[in-house]
Amino acid sequence: MNEEVDVKEERPMWPPGDGANVSPIPPQHISMPMPTTPQGAPMNQGVECELPFELQQQGWKRFWSKRENRPYFWNKLTGESLWEMPVLKPQFDPITDPLGICAPPPPMHLPPNGPLPVAKRRASEDMAGPQAKKFVLAGPWDLDVPTNVIILERSPCHYMHSHPDVEAYRCCLLAKLRQCYQELCHSRESIDAPKDSFNRWMMERRVIDTGYDPLLPSNCYPEISLAMYKEIMNDIPIKLVRPKFTGDARKQLSRYAEAAKKIMESRNAEAESRKVVKWNVDETFQWLRKTVGATYDDFQDRLAHLKQQCQPHLTDTVKISVEGICLKIYNLSCEYAKKVREKSNGILKEHNMELPHSVSINTTRKVWCYPVQFSICCPRLPVVEYLPDRDQSLLRYQGDTLVINNSHLQKLEHLYRHSCFDDKKFELFVARVWVVLKRYATYVGVNPSSAAANTDAADTQASLPVTVFECLNRTFGVTFECFASPLNCYFKQYCSPFADCDSYFGSRGPFLQLKAVSGSFEANPPFSEELMEASVNHMERLLSDSPEPLSFIVLFPDYREPTPTALTRLESSQFKRKQVTVPAYEHEFRHGFQHVLNKSELNVRSAHGTVIVWLQNVTGHQRWEPSEERVQALLEAFRPGRERERDRQELLSPTRQGSTSDAKDVLVH
Repeated sequence: MNEEVDVKEERPMWPPGDGANVSPIPPQHISMPMPTTPQGAPMNQGVECELPFELQQQGWKRFWSKRENRPYFWNKLTGESLWEMPVLKPQFDPITDPLGICAPPPPMHLPPNGPLPVAKRRASEDMAGPQAKKFVLAGPWDLDVPTNVIILERSPCHYMHSHPDVEAYRCCLLAKLRQCYQELCHSRESIDAPKDSFNRWMMERRVIDTGYDPLLPSNCYPEISLAMYKEIMNDIPIKLVRPKFTGDARKQLSRYAEAAKKIMESRNAEAESRKVVKWNVDETFQWLRKTVGATYDDFQDRLAHLKQQCQPHLTDTVKISVEGICLKIYNLSCEYAKKVREKSNGILKEHNMELPHSVSINTTRKVWCYPVQFSICCPRLPVVEYLPDRDQSLLRYQGDTLVINNSHLQKLEHLYRHSCFDDKKFELFVARVWVVLKRYATYVGVNPSSAAANTDAADTQASLPVTVFECLNRTFGVTFECFASPLNCYFKQYCSPFADCDSYFGSRGPFLQLKAVSGSFEANPPFSEELMEASVNHMERLLSDSPEPLSFIVLFPDYREPTPTALTRLESSQFKRKQVTVPAYEHEFRHGFQHVLNKSELNVRSAHGTVIVWLQNVTGHQRWEPSEERVQALLEAFRPGRERERDRQELLSPTRQGSTSDAKDVLVH
């Protein structure tokens, strides 16, 4: 019964094109036996009646309820209990079709002039009426939007199920690696590690990493990251910032000259390079001593000239040292990933399990987009302490306490109910939420409880306003986010960087691994040049390979540098149908740590412009054409304050559809 409901919920708003042989969604975690539901088995009281042989083969039995004075049906294999006669589900061959996705969906036997049958055997629902009550969840999201995305069938992932012990160990090693990066930059080059450089290094590595750890890079080529190398080199000999006053500009010019001279004297530099740098530095000091009343622009021009003359020689001198920093960080990451692997194997060995060898499935079978599956069962998880508070909940494990707003915890429960099929009793829910919170807090590298002031780190997890998502869904049929997480997603179908811990909450895995055939997508990637460029390349491949309607609405920051950027690559795409720019400070984003902040801190004014580009194939353009009216509606949805206006209107409309009064308290105590 649960599988039937899920397939129905994921049914698209439009039929696939001609020739699209689409199969139903396969269930997740195929190796796990079907668990029992919270209702449990009925008491063996009453009379057992006869049923058709086919239903008995599927585990159904019929009993008589003395309390309700009518028969009910219970499945000894799945734990389901119904008032109505169960529907015969089609059988499938577990060898040739282990997922059961080739079998057609079971027919819906509807009464000729009546409502749908009630799925649950509870007298309280019968009293409320024959129609089952729709589950509504209050919050800045819409998790009931059906998908219109079709993908090619994929192999189950070979990661170990998320485990608090393994995650705590992995995150400890990653924090240690981050600290090592800072110490290497300080000891070898006398600079602080470039701000957020480590985070961008991890994003850049994820584009090319083929290793076995979901977080730590462990198999990358080239081993030396060009992104990390450039960021370190750009801060040598000192980090340059735009000064506020003329005095600051003078000090920065003097500091740069002193640092450049010190590097050439302390390193094994070539004689010619040492001579050129020394001559330019001496000339700069003479100019500083002689010049009186120089303007702000004079100091800035002199600094630019000094950097142009000295930087090539400084780069040649420190090149080997900087490459050594990049290589050491990567080698340490590989070593730490190996240690995490050994700890995971130890836990699996305790449960008489092991990770299978990676086997990929090459198939052209089209299916509705479904969450990532696992190829092995989940080992027993330890208990994570749950401490409810007024507006937030605390999850504590081994002294490590993580915080989440109650509204977002209810959202995770709703996503879990939609996407996780191996834990119907929610016995593993709290532990898996703890792993997600731990993973993203460590990945970003800041304390989420004090994240309101750290806007730069939050940019990597920022999301669009609710009004924009509503407009994208209404005008362009968008039902899927290419870059999101369980904590900031708007739809229940999305891609995220960590398939191992996010799949329980609906993640479809990393976007670069998604083989989409049709659908309408929103793509707002983190600010990593390598990731953004790889995403554009991936979208173009999908658009080239599919004749079905396919559309990507891509949002990039309006960063334009002298060198070619990912934005330039996007603007030159052959599939570009429309491009608009939302000016800086004229639109907002939702804060990247919305799951721990107060409602008053959620909306952050964007300090840079946002470029919106529509990439569509021919059929996608016909279905979701970015007409002038639709584009103007989207720009209006971006207007600052629109989300707050929407919230006020909802408060003034208590009878609206999806009212918060209909929301259930879904937290399992």
